Amino acid sequence: MAGQLIRGKDLSRSIELVGDLCIIGSGAGGAVLAARAVEAGRKVIILEAGGLFRKDRFRMLESEAFTDLYQDRGARQTADKAITVLQGRTVGGGTTVNWTTCFRTPERVLDHWRAHHGLETWTSEVLAPHFEAVEKRLNIRPWPEALANENNRKLLSGGRALGWSVSSTRRNVLGCVNSGYCGMGCPVEAKQAMEPTYLADALAGGATLITDCLVKKLLREGDEITTAVGQLHQEASEAERPYQVKVRAKRFVVAGGSLNSPALLLASGLDAHGRVGRRTYLHPVIGVGGRYSEPVQGFYGAPQSVTSHQFAEAKEGEMGFFLETAPVHPALSASVFAAFGGELSETMSQLDHTGVLIALHIDGFLPDDEGGTVRLVDGRPSLHYPVRPALAAAFRESHKRLAELTLAAGATEAFTMHLDPERMRSKAEIAGLDQRDYGAFEHPIFSAHQMGGCTMGPDSATSVVDEQLKIHGLTNAYVVD
Repeated sequence: MAGQLIRGKDLSRSIELVGDLCIIGSGAGGAVLAARAVEAGRKVIILEAGGLFRKDRFRMLESEAFTDLYQDRGARQTADKAITVLQGRTVGGGTTVNWTTCFRTPERVLDHWRAHHGLETWTSEVLAPHFEAVEKRLNIRPWPEALANENNRKLLSGGRALGWSVSSTRRNVLGCVNSGYCGMGCPVEAKQAMEPTYLADALAGGATLITDCLVKKLLREGDEITTAVGQLHQEASEAERPYQVKVRAKRFVVAGGSLNSPALLLASGLDAHGRVGRRTYLHPVIGVGGRYSEPVQGFYGAPQSVTSHQFAEAKEGEMGFFLETAPVHPALSASVFAAFGGELSETMSQLDHTGVLIALHIDGFLPDDEGGTVRLVDGRPSLHYPVRPALAAAFRESHKRLAELTLAAGATEAFTMHLDPERMRSKAEIAGLDQRDYGAFEHPIFSAHQMGGCTMGPDSATSVVDEQLKIHGLTNAYVVD
């Protein structure tokens, strides 16, 4: 039985629906659950705040992609404006705009969860068949080194020259043409995101998907959620339309992502122990650029196909990080290069000879690292994320390693993104980074990985959901992010 796709932007009246399961969010969590629930015979209704965009709408233009596909048109930031948060707002969520890098949860992370958060049942043995099923459905496989673009080859060759551990990433693609525009939606639908895979499965099995519908509140009676109340919007816009969607169901799943899910629970008064929104993590990202005598053209080819976890396991009391590449598309690059006016014009004129390597910092594992907190401000999520001393110290260390790697890869110059960039042409000059300031507003900081916000654990006093993802204190509501 085919399902129903309702584009909220086209509805001309309010509607009410009844189902077995209402899922709020169509990204990596909500879509997989929807497909499996339909398979089990449930009547599933999916509410998605973003619009539906498919390959015919993906024209590989940053100006359109950030407007159509990202939260706050790509300008979402932490409350103090120090960290830019790249997060999907479209059918398929972040899977529509991510760069197709796929890792299983590392064993050391599972060990930490068990040791510090009481998650005894979350073991690699339990998770293995689930990982295998997802990897099969999304065609997750290693990307051949021979197909790596020049930007990723710099990471590969530089890392090997230094004797560091480097490897190809695994990517969720099928028939990839290596265009390099993954962050703008795949124009050939090779990316095995949620929309052409699990959401297609769910719709084919009878699910209903309503787009352009921002859920504002969950209504509660006793220990049950009874109704989800959504407001229709213009497509890819904050502009509200004068119509609502109400869904009554036996069970509800919040799957809006690590900022939006806490915001919805807070707006609904579902924070009995004051834990909603806490322990939100970002894998904060900083980068180092490199100038090369030969063309790099990092705006073409798979954005990420090589990685190094050489420094993921840091010394006690320090924060680890892993290394990847970032595409050097014009708008994204111009937003991080510390240049203005004529200097920016000169910098951008050298874009085809510029590579960018990034470090993603593994927050949340140090004893005093509580990450950030999502709060509700004027009905919207507001993330307060302090840059603590351990993170600032990790920024300095990762900058050194990125600069070393960039020069080892053959760059004529490595440069930071400080307002007054540190420029290094030899390994000896890297020592100058010890004199630079690191932290909020000292250099650009980004996040494309938002995690936590609805912490899992057996104790309702310290967590939001239990090990089965059910919200503490409710019998029929879950968070799946």
